[in-house]
Amino acid sequence: MTKYEEVLSQYNTQLNDGKIKAAVAKIIEEKVPQNDCIEVKQFLLGSVELTTLKSTDSEESVLAFTEKVNQFAESFPDLPHVATICVYPCYASIVSQTLEVDGVEIACVSGSFPSSQALIEVKVAETALAIKDGATEIDIVMSIGKFLSGDYETICDEISELKAVCGDKKMKVILETGLLKSAENIKKASILAMYAGADYIKTSTGKETPAATPEAAYVMCQAIKEYYDKTGIQIGFKPAGGLNTVHDALVYYTIVKEILGEKWLTNQWLRLGTSRLANLLLSEVLETETKFF
Repeated sequence: MTKYEEVLSQYNTQLNDGKIKAAVAKIIEEKVPQNDCIEVKQFLLGSVELTTLKSTDSEESVLAFTEKVNQFAESFPDLPHVATICVYPCYASIVSQTLEVDGVEIACVSGSFPSSQALIEVKVAETALAIKDGATEIDIVMSIGKFLSGDYETICDEISELKAVCGDKKMKVILETGLLKSAENIKKASILAMYAGADYIKTSTGKETPAATPEAAYVMCQAIKEYYDKTGIQIGFKPAGGLNTVHDALVYYTIVKEILGEKWLTNQWLRLGTSRLANLLLSEVLETETKFF
C-alpha cells in the first residue's frame, strides 16, 4: 500500500451515488426554503468571486471589469463587496494596479488552466509570475488524467510543489468533478488535494460539462468535514461553473451549512465562482432589477 492509498484508507470512499442524490434532494426540499432570505443573499453577494476567463479578455476589458468593483464600493457602501476578482495570470498586474477596494482578493487561474496539461516547470513558472504580478490567491487544476490513471503520487507532488510556490498565498485546487464521474472519485480527489496542500477545494473550471453539481458539493463538503475532524485543518470550499440562478447559490449555501456548519459561513471559507450571479443577487438584495456588473 502506498502512502496515498494509506491516507485514503482512513476515509469512507465507498460511496453510493444514488444515496447521495437522495440525500441532496432531501436537503434541497427541506432546508433551502429557510435560507431564502435577504440576509443570506447579501452574504452570498460578498462571497462571489467575480470572474472573467474568456478568450476575448483584453487589458481594456479587465481594466473596466476591475473599475466596476471600485465603483460598487462607492455606489453601495452599505453592501458587502465581492470577495475576489478572478482573471488569467497575464492580467494580474492590471487588476493589482487598478483595484482600490480593501479586502478584495486577486485570484489567478494557473498551472495551464483549464486542462492542467503542461510540464510542472511551466506550471511553477506561471504560478510564480502571477504572484509576482499581484495575485493574492491561485486556482490550479488537478491533473485529471493522472488521477484517473491512479497516479496519485504525481498529482500530490504537483499540488505540493505549487503550494510551495504560493507560500502564504491561498491555493485552490479544482477537481473538475464532472470528469471524475463518481462520488467515490470525487471523495478520493478531495482528500488527496487537501492532503497535498490545498487551502480550498473547488468543483470545476466552468469549461467542462457538467460543472458544479449539488451532489459533487455534498461529497466535497463531507470530505472537508472528515479531514477537519481528523487533522484540525480547515479547508475552504468553492463551487464554480453552472451557477446560473440565485436558487443555485442558496442550494450550495445550504449544503455547506448543513454539512460543515456555521464555521464555514464566511467569505473566507465559502466562495462562489461566478459573474452572472452578482447582478442577480444584487437585484434580490435591492428588491429591484439591477445590472451593475
